[in-house]
Amino acid sequence: MTKIFSIAIVAALSLTASISAANAKSCVLAGGEATMITEDLAKFMANAALNNSIKGMNATASGKATMKCKPATGLTYCISQQRACK
Repeated sequence: MTKIFSIAIVAALSLTASISAANAKSCVLAGGEATMITEDLAKFMANAALNNSIKGMNATASGKATMKCKPATGLTYCISQQRACK
């Protein structure tokens, strides 16, 4: 009788875990990058690439986007990142 009761508890916990996993959001760190002649243009294009990335995976942006830029031989390189969830 105890063995059957243990199996029933394990089955109930497994079912609860699989239902929770099905309802959980799947999130990733999406990003977009650009190398342009001006910093403003590089920021604009990196943000556009980020938004296209999020839209392309049918996700929703979550939280604040971060932007990092650095000069690269007469050009400016920028990368924009943001959490995106489905």
